[in-house]
Order: sequence, then structure tokens, then C-alpha cells
Amino acid sequence: MKKIEAIVKPFKLDDIKDRLDEIGIRGMTVSEVKGFGRGGGKAPVYPGAEYVIDFVPKLKLEIVVEDDLVHPAIDAITEGARTGHVGDGKIFVIPIDEAIRIRTGETGPDALT
Repeated sequence: MKKIEAIVKPFKLDDIKDRLDEIGIRGMTVSEVKGFGRGGGKAPVYPGAEYVIDFVPKLKLEIVVEDDLVHPAIDAITEGARTGHVGDGKIFVIPIDEAIRIRTGETGPDALT
């Protein structure tokens, strides 16, 4: 099992969700986060003043999948999130040793569905 974390632009969530649904992934955790990467945030100019916003609003998606769904999930997220502009985001893949469904006690891949 792997945990996929993706940092994406908020307005791309529906596109990503639709693409994940097409491959059978219907569960995820979504958090509102702020951050910046290589671009260092943005510097808007208002009449008479320029100031720097260091952190850009993003969404963090967390999905745990069986190993055979990792690459299809990455492809779905990439296709749904891509705009071709700076700040499209990042995807991280993290090994998961165990998963437990609290309600039933199911473990491993059985706890994911």
C-alpha cells in the first residue's frame, strides 16, 4: 500500500476527483493548506504599495491505495491538476505499513475499501 499526497491548485479539485473516480478511487482526504515553491509566492501591486504574499493557498489531497493503483492514481491526479503554468503542484508517494478500519478491525488492503 502507498499513500499519495498531492499539493494542487484549489480550482482543480473537481477535475482530479472525476479522474480518480474513473479509475475506481472514491475516497480521499482534502485539506486547505498554504505554501510556496520555487516561485516564492507572489507580489501583488496595489495603488501606492507592493507587498509580498509568502504563502499561496493550495489543497492537499491524501489517498491510500494498493500498489497496483499507484501509477493510475498518479496519472489521474497529474492529468486533472495540470494547467501548464507555474504552481500546478507536487505529488509524493509514501509507503504504508498497515491500515486498520476502526469500525470493523479490518486490516491491510481490506481496510481501504
